[in-house]
Amino acid sequence: MGLVKRGRVWWMSFAHHGRQIRRSTGTSDRRLADAILAKVKTQLIEGRYFDTLEEKTRTFEELMARFEQEHVVKLASARQHKGYIAHLKAFFGAVTLDQVIPKRIAAYKNKRYADGVKPSTINRELSALKKAFNLARREWEWCQDNPVSRIAMEKEDNRRDRWLSSEEEERLLKAAAPWTRELIVFAMHTGMRLGEILGLTWQGADLSRRTVTVFRSKNGERRTIPVNQTVLALLADKAKARCVRTDHVFHTKARTPLQADNVRRAFRAALAKAEIADVHFHDLRHTFATRLVQAGVDLYKVQRLLGHKSPVMTQRYAHHFPESLRDGVLVLDQLKTTAQFQHNRQAAQTVGLVSA
Repeated sequence: MGLVKRGRVWWMSFAHHGRQIRRSTGTSDRRLADAILAKVKTQLIEGRYFDTLEEKTRTFEELMARFEQEHVVKLASARQHKGYIAHLKAFFGAVTLDQVIPKRIAAYKNKRYADGVKPSTINRELSALKKAFNLARREWEWCQDNPVSRIAMEKEDNRRDRWLSSEEEERLLKAAAPWTRELIVFAMHTGMRLGEILGLTWQGADLSRRTVTVFRSKNGERRTIPVNQTVLALLADKAKARCVRTDHVFHTKARTPLQADNVRRAFRAALAKAEIADVHFHDLRHTFATRLVQAGVDLYKVQRLLGHKSPVMTQRYAHHFPESLRDGVLVLDQLKTTAQFQHNRQAAQTVGLVSA
């Protein structure tokens, strides 16, 4: 029976009724951990120790703190996840994990709807909560069940079919600040997400091979994208002014990483100046895909360039190139022509104009 330090917290390890039990003391203070262990020893000697499931003692705040410290910090979308955690903590507070039941999670969904939040945002927050409970159940042994797995996700209808016309593109680029203009051009010619662009380093920009590499995409996969002459020229210009203080391709004047919120704010300002409505930065990715499909590029190639795991996600752009389906309906004309020819031939045979 003793104490073992895991990270900054002291854990107890002892046998009870022939079973090895490991429990966190919940503290990084060795003296306090010793006191807690001594109390448990007394309970064992007096036969008053009951093995309580950690889900009855662990709080929701503890769950979120460890989830953020061990998982969220590794994500490209860490900033967004911290926002999800803030909303979850504000609702669930310091309840113990056994009190986070489906009924309570359903109440959280209703609360978020009342806040005017979209179904997609609610789903992202629930997905984060589900991941936290999966870690708590499978790796940390804090609970035996994942209550989020018994909650239905909300139906989303976030399909957007908005892309920039050539005339809108010209007005937008003219209205945008130089640093914003670079990001717009890069997005429209690579189809990369904003987070992927801001996370791009010179390690992932290979000018000799004419490629850029996303080492960790939204899907958690590595993706290498060939670039055209427009992007290559942009990267070459930026390489000339490359600073050893940062490895990021796109950065602030202070050589610090650009923040997505600041980029979106500058993008909206450029849109307002250019008098262009109903456009999000992500629509530049839609513009990239739409233009490729309109030019007749195969949907499989578009899928690979966008990094879609499923072709279903790319099919949304199929209607932009109906010419790819034209040979299907032309078959009907061919069938009609063939049938007419055969009819005329049979008629001619009947009157003896041609031999059978």
